[in-house]
Formats: sequence, structure tokens, C-alpha cells
Amino acid sequence: MQIIEFVRHLDKHIGDLIAHFGPWSYLILFLIIFAETGLVVMPFLPGDTLLFAAGMAAAGLFPGAELNIFILLVTLSLAPLVGDTVNYHMGRYFGPRVFKGDGGRFFKKSNLEKTQAFFAKHGGKAVIIARWVPVVRTFAPFVAGMGSMRYKDFFAFSLIGALLWVWVCTLAGYFLGQIPIVRANFEYAMLALIFASGGPVLFDLLKHRREAKREAAALTESETRP
Repeated sequence: MQIIEFVRHLDKHIGDLIAHFGPWSYLILFLIIFAETGLVVMPFLPGDTLLFAAGMAAAGLFPGAELNIFILLVTLSLAPLVGDTVNYHMGRYFGPRVFKGDGGRFFKKSNLEKTQAFFAKHGGKAVIIARWVPVVRTFAPFVAGMGSMRYKDFFAFSLIGALLWVWVCTLAGYFLGQIPIVRANFEYAMLALIFASGGPVLFDLLKHRREAKREAAALTESETRP
């Protein structure tokens, strides 16, 4: 619930953060995006909405809490790239041991299996596509490190994905933040973005749940046949 409240009132939080920390806000935003993409135990951080809100801050939405859009784009572009690199090497060196058992509370096998299926379907492009799917984007570099993908190939896909994700989300916030109706309805814009980014995950979960129910029903029917 605290994460949901944080995202719902991100306009207040990010405005206060920038006003309080000034230039250090760039480093704080860098660390948050780095943590979401680089630390496999933090897939719950609000990356999409944070980029959008930071772009709106650069557009001057929050008085006394302005950011430079060019410095912001460079800083935030580096964050997922560094995060992906750390995550990739963590997967390479620790992945097999972490998921040898049930994975524990943070390293859930269900998340691993979902990401592995994503890679099987999309190949190397999964690194780019996963950037737009919460949770999956956190596990994608880890799984790539566990697999046979060479680092230079991974880095190329990661670079493209990082630039697209950061620039699209941040510039969307920057330009939309200059539209009066969007500025006046910031919370609704955030909720729409959350739905757009989380929708694919919800759809996938519902799809897998329906398939599991069908398989269970088919198994029950076969067992009850004379």
C-alpha cells in the first residue's frame, strides 16, 4: 500500500525531493532507476512513473523544483544501462545457485520462469521489449546472464532499450507537462501510465491462470473417467 500511495502522490514526493536536495536530485533519481533495473530484489520500484514525473518536473510543473532536461536525460539513460550490467553479471555468477531451491521470498521461481518464457519467445530482442514490462525488465538481465547470451550482444540490446525507455517516458512527461489539462490532472495521468505499463503483466497473469484452470479441469476429467 505504501508503494501505491507513493506513486499516486508522486507529484508531491518528487517536488519535495527536488526542492530539498537540489542538484543531488539527479543522483537520487539515478539510484532509484538503477535499483529497479540492477537489483533483482527491487522490481516493485515505480520506474515508468518516476521517469514521467521527472520529465514533468523538467517542464516546470513543480515551482521551486526544476530540473534540466538535458542533464536529466543523460543521467537517467546511464542508470538502467549500469543497472543492467550489474544485474547481468549477478545472474551469471549467482543465478544458478539462487534458483537451485525454491528461490526464496525475493527470487521467486515464477518470475524466473515468466522471464525465461519471454526470452524463448523473443530472443535477444527480449532485452529491449522487457524494458516496457514491469518486473520482467528487472529479471531480464539476470536471466540473460544465466543463459548463453554474450555480454557484448546483451549490452547492445540493453543500450537500445535503455535509450528508448528513458527518452520516451521522460520526454512524454516533459512535453505533456506543458499542457494545462495534463498539469491539472497529474494524478490521473500517473494512474493511466501505471495501467498502460502494468496492463500487459496483468493480462499475462490472467491468461496463465485460465490455462492452469483448463489444465486442472482436463486432468480431473481424465481421472474421473471409467
